[in-house]
This record gives sequence, C-alpha cells and structure tokens, in this order.
Amino acid sequence: MARKKNQGIDPVEAPPVKKVRKVVSGPIRDKEKTKRRLIATVGKVLQKYTYSGLTITNIAKESGLNPKLIYLYFGNLDGLIEEYIVEKDFWSAKSKTHITELLEQPESIGADAMNEVFQLQFDAFLKDKSIQRIIHWEMGMKNKLLRKVADDRENMGNQLLEHIDPSFKGTDVDIRATLALILGGIYYLTLHAKNNGSTIAGIDINEDEGRERIEQAIQRLILRDFEAASTETKKSKSKKK
Repeated sequence: MARKKNQGIDPVEAPPVKKVRKVVSGPIRDKEKTKRRLIATVGKVLQKYTYSGLTITNIAKESGLNPKLIYLYFGNLDGLIEEYIVEKDFWSAKSKTHITELLEQPESIGADAMNEVFQLQFDAFLKDKSIQRIIHWEMGMKNKLLRKVADDRENMGNQLLEHIDPSFKGTDVDIRATLALILGGIYYLTLHAKNNGSTIAGIDINEDEGRERIEQAIQRLILRDFEAASTETKKSKSKKK
C-alpha cells in the first residue's frame, strides 16, 4: 500500500557507539612498570646495603622480579645502575629545573639566582639518602660509569658558570673557587652528619639551628663575592675616566 504524502518516514535508529576502553595494561605499559620497579629497587638496595650490595641477586630479591629482566630491559647491571644514577644524580630535580630556566634567561643569573641553586641543592642533599650514597660511592671507587655521570654533572654546572664569569673578569674574586668550596662543604657536612651524626666546628646540621647557620653562610659567601667583584669593577672604571 502506498504511503500518504504527509506521512513522514520513520528515522532509522543509529546503533549505539561503543566507548573505547582505556588500555590499562599491555606489553608496553607492563614493560615500563617493570623498568620503573627495577630502577626504584636500585635505590632501596643502595640505601640498605650501600654500593657494595648492588648485585643482580639483591636487586632481583628486593624487587621480586626475575633477574633476567635486568638483562632484557637494561642490557646488564651497569645499564640499570646508570639509568638510576642519571635520574638521581647530584643535581636534584628542583635544581635541574631551576638551572634550565636560568639558562633560558641568562640575564637573570646573578647572586640571588646562584644562591637559590645552592640552597636547593643543600636541601636536597640533606633529605635524599640516595644522593648521599652516590656521592659517597664516587669518592670511594674509581668507576667509568661514575666518572661519566660526574662529567655530565660538571658540564651542566659549567654552563651556568660561564654566564657569571664576565661579572668577575678583571677582578681578584674567584667565584668558581668559592662555589667549589661550598659544594665540597655540602658534601662533607652532610655525609658526616647523616652517616654518624657528627658535628663540624660544633655545628650539627641535623638540627634546625645548625642547618640554618650553614644556609646563611652559603648566602653570605655568594653575595659577598658578587658585591666585591661589583665594587672592584666600579673602581676600575672610575680610574679609567
């Protein structure tokens, strides 16, 4: 029977659209989770046994994973350790971010910026036992991997120093020597305080009062050098006039 002219055609009902399920597992995701677990375990073993305990056996035991996975994902034990050290190296995450931002705006690199970098680093070194272990490891063992990491760290710091060198050119102020002493002091003070609770010059940085004294000294040394260089430069310019 023919339809009437004014009778509309019934719309065809569209099939329901299937929602795409979020992939929460799979070969790639599982691989990354396993890698993260192994890398994190390096830190646990390092804190528990020190660097002498970084073995395939200990890492497999602490992680609960098959030791073959270390070879599968990292090539060997050194590959796994390198991955961990690169992530947990001396420059803390906050310091790295801050340094990167400064290098993008080199005109902002001055006394306050340098002080902030070293204050962040002092704080991170005090709180992160893993970083303390890495530095202690570097001091006590000659190792190609550790040397490579140390060189990479030095390169990053040098990029920052190259931007402040002009401020000290032609003056008697050696800012690099001052900063080297500050870093060495951070190493020594922290390792002593955290390993055996000892004090240096009667200062205990495990206590708030002692820590604040060191923070103030770091700031004072950096600001003093920048001010001294600025004063010398001004005197030199006035003599030439």
